[in-house]
Amino acid sequence: MSLYDKRGVSAQKQEVHHATRHLDQGLYPNAFCKIYPDYLGGEEHMVNVMHADGAGTKSILAYLYWKETGDTSVWKGIAQDAIVMNLDDLLCVGIYDNIVFNSTIDRNKTIIPSEILEAVINGSQELFNQLKEFNVNIHYLGGETADVGDVVRTIAVNGTMTCRWPKNKIISNDQIRPGDVIVGLASFGKSSYEKKYNSGIGSNGLTSARHDVLGKFYAENYKESFNNQLDDDVVYIGKHRLTDKIFLGDEEISIGELLLSPTRTYAPVLRNLLQHRFEKIHGLVHCSGGGQTKCMKYLPGNFRIVKDNLFEPPVIFDIIQQNSGSSLREMYEVFNMGCRLEIFCDPGDAMEMIETAASFDIPAQITGRVEASDKKQLIIKTGNEEILY
Repeated sequence: MSLYDKRGVSAQKQEVHHATRHLDQGLYPNAFCKIYPDYLGGEEHMVNVMHADGAGTKSILAYLYWKETGDTSVWKGIAQDAIVMNLDDLLCVGIYDNIVFNSTIDRNKTIIPSEILEAVINGSQELFNQLKEFNVNIHYLGGETADVGDVVRTIAVNGTMTCRWPKNKIISNDQIRPGDVIVGLASFGKSSYEKKYNSGIGSNGLTSARHDVLGKFYAENYKESFNNQLDDDVVYIGKHRLTDKIFLGDEEISIGELLLSPTRTYAPVLRNLLQHRFEKIHGLVHCSGGGQTKCMKYLPGNFRIVKDNLFEPPVIFDIIQQNSGSSLREMYEVFNMGCRLEIFCDPGDAMEMIETAASFDIPAQITGRVEASDKKQLIIKTGNEEILY
């Protein structure tokens, strides 16, 4: 059993998928989000999409960082995480504008003061204001903030996005076919619309990242930050404090800043591509839960995916693996490993995708390809290792 499983979490969410197996899969079962008829407007040429997601356990890292440093600005990043985990999923079905957002924040009032609520709420609006500069319009329609100390130890930051969208502008992934290449967009670095370096961590795998990297100091001093029923050998087993510094090139950055880098949105890039190169995009996958194996869930046939030119993983993933001793197989299944968006297209169209990403200072490259097969397979080649899923 992996460390991830021992901590009571799942990269593949098998139990969730089992519980929802009898539900309507929507108009396009291979699409990255469920897509339904236009129940809201009743128009045949439109569809409805409603999507819920959140920052996950990353909010616990923000809590620990805030307790150690007193820096409340870190909570703005958590607001961004909750929004981007919704928005970038919608982007993967072609939706990039006129979206409504509703937030859900559950907190333990005895631990989380009102100033943190204010930072999260204001941080949400600040991100919407920034996205509006790129003509990505998201309307903040309030939400629910509940004081439920008997339910949550610290705080949970989540949200829901809804949109009506033209049916003929939906990316359903049904066009993915053998011969396609995968253009991967980096999750790390500093895009033209980011204020500082992004480690690429995103908002998935943070339960493992937190416990693998941070040391027993946090188990001893912040009992509210973890499930106290877990075995001691999987709780805060790393060697770091959040305030420990490493050198990234010529700059010094803390472990906490790396783990709490806000999830990058690809909205500015994808709005451009979806407006001007929609017909050239065969499929889109957000490498969130399930990491580099996520694409297997959205293939329209029994294809083999070969990823043999992925980015060299950025430093945060080296730190996680060095502390945990996890295999590469587990790392690539839990984390995005430096690539959080995949565009499936014809080889001849790949350079347009790469150049568009580059115009926003986001590295992109052909990371893999789609091959014919009699069953669904994923092969990841990294270094001298070949991993088969």
